[in-house]
Amino acid sequence: MSRGRTGAAAGSALAAAVALAALTGCAAGGAAPSPTPTTAAFQLDQDFPDPGALVVGDRVYAYATNAPGKNVQLASSTDLRHWTLSDADALPELPSWATPGKTWAPGPAALPGGRYALYFTATDTASGRQCVGAAFAADPAGPFTSPSAAPLVCPVDEGGAIDASVFTEDDGTRFLVWKNDGNCCGLDTWIHVQRLSADGTALVGEATKLVKQTEPWEGHLVEAPVIVKHAGTYVLLYSANDYGGDAYATGAATAPSLLGPYTKHDGPILSTTGSGGRYRGPGGADLVSFKGVDWLLFHSWDDATVYRGLHVVRVAWRGGVPVPAT
Repeated sequence: MSRGRTGAAAGSALAAAVALAALTGCAAGGAAPSPTPTTAAFQLDQDFPDPGALVVGDRVYAYATNAPGKNVQLASSTDLRHWTLSDADALPELPSWATPGKTWAPGPAALPGGRYALYFTATDTASGRQCVGAAFAADPAGPFTSPSAAPLVCPVDEGGAIDASVFTEDDGTRFLVWKNDGNCCGLDTWIHVQRLSADGTALVGEATKLVKQTEPWEGHLVEAPVIVKHAGTYVLLYSANDYGGDAYATGAATAPSLLGPYTKHDGPILSTTGSGGRYRGPGGADLVSFKGVDWLLFHSWDDATVYRGLHVVRVAWRGGVPVPAT
């Protein structure tokens, strides 16, 4: 299954909460037996999967996969600890090509001229595949509108496309990063990158394949890609394995240039086993720098595996990759 599968309705509030802490480690080989989970505190204790984050001034906006009555969820924070969940749908109307019901993994970006983009996954009615569309707004809180009559990325013969995010180079050039949804139909899942037009409405040139599933812990897929640049090195964060359980985890790969080649970190940087069960199936990660500190936003399952709540943890850079700070 894919990173952005529609989340279940939020369950009851967790019975107890503990302070956020982070433990990392590698899951050797395939999926290891799950430890007895412990209750971890959520910044948003309800279904808010696949978070994509955008810093605008002194506020962070987080966008998430659909919920009942909303195509795209929106929350905001001024301290990354306390969040205000918007009553409004950030993408109230889907474009004509999209079938409602499976709007996943929104990836936000700031554009020139005070405009904002939101790259989202939705079902392409014509093909039945999940594909990536683009929506735009004058305010990061939306409402975003998508004027195109066709998806931005829709490689039907590769299973479609999901989980788009934006990387911005030092010179302001933007690139779209996504995954072809090959696991829908027995194909490889590649992370792709391709240049965006200056206004964010179109792709330029050809896409480059970066990495696919190769490691035992990754299972049959890699997805949810985000690229950041740290100390001159390009760092690709991604999720892998089955999103619906404890085997789902977050990995990292590094490269000297945006187009690679990328070298994968040895094992996941965030996993159920590596966190001692504190985070169950942690994935859908995004990374932002806010007030001089780097933060990782990701989802994990509640103890009953009913919903995926939002975690936000401060990171430290070790061996060239971000890990939750202890």
